[in-house]
Amino acid sequence: MTDLLRFHGDAEVAPGLIDLAVNVRSGPMPSWLSEALSASMTDLARYPDDRPALAAVAARHGRPTSEVLLTAGAAQAFSLLAQALRPRFPLIVHPQFTEPEAAFHHAGHDVRRLILAPPYTLDPLLVPDEADLVVVGNPTNPTSVLHPVAVIEQLARPGRVLVVDEAFADTIPGEAASVASRRDLPGLIVLRSLTKTWGLAGLRIGYVLGDAEVINVLRAAAPLWPVSTPALAAAIVCSSAEAIAEANRIAIELAAHRDRLVDLLRPLPELTLPSDPASSFVLVHRPGAAHLREFLRDNGWAVRRGDTFPGLGPDWLRIAVRDPVTSEALARVISTYRG
Repeated sequence: MTDLLRFHGDAEVAPGLIDLAVNVRSGPMPSWLSEALSASMTDLARYPDDRPALAAVAARHGRPTSEVLLTAGAAQAFSLLAQALRPRFPLIVHPQFTEPEAAFHHAGHDVRRLILAPPYTLDPLLVPDEADLVVVGNPTNPTSVLHPVAVIEQLARPGRVLVVDEAFADTIPGEAASVASRRDLPGLIVLRSLTKTWGLAGLRIGYVLGDAEVINVLRAAAPLWPVSTPALAAAIVCSSAEAIAEANRIAIELAAHRDRLVDLLRPLPELTLPSDPASSFVLVHRPGAAHLREFLRDNGWAVRRGDTFPGLGPDWLRIAVRDPVTSEALARVISTYRG
């Protein structure tokens, strides 16, 4: 089971394939980001100093630095949570990114699941009162569902750690429904990633936001210098006002590209979308989707299998949003499938 939980979209990609399996933006890197990364390479003889990056991220979210922990990608944060916390009843809301469940299993926790049915609307009443740690994605990978702030608010309560995975929050115009700057919700921990919009998956940079006491516990479990000097440089510039404005422009363009992909997919025979997607990927259902995935692969396309996500199965695929020309070409290929 853990092997399937540790399967990720990059395993679908191979030379010569058009990559619709990985939810990382493929556009050009902004000059201000590439220049910051290049400049950081002259300072590699010194151990990383995370203080400027902590200050930048804290200011971006209106928090003190004591409420920020920088990590080597959001995925590392799940491992730290699993190592440092000792919940009696950890609950993962599925379908969602599988790394939190894998990390908690590996750390010896008895993980419970709440599996939502299409259209993947989360009713807070479905979460047991005794759940003292709850993990939910927002927007959720792979469903692309954006849960309203009111739902997140109802999940938070004293005595519960509420982990909200906001790795794709900046794919939403205005970061609608983000709670990253909320300091009033008890037990709230927010995970953010800088790798998706800025195309930095290979650099590994993310962060955790939350109460200083919990952040201190996580920091004690973290390795020395967990974030490299170039990754710290990225955290600084990607937290600037210029970066936030550019990310929002990208999110608006992404929404238009996603709408075009959805319009192309909905008329295709036997293919359905369970909900209106909100992020940089679209979840689709089609009987025999596993065979369609192989057909696409044989024709030069990589899409993400759905059967490794709890609550889905072999009839599900996740498709990354790309530019309209790419989406139109994909739809043409799918329309020729006769499986």
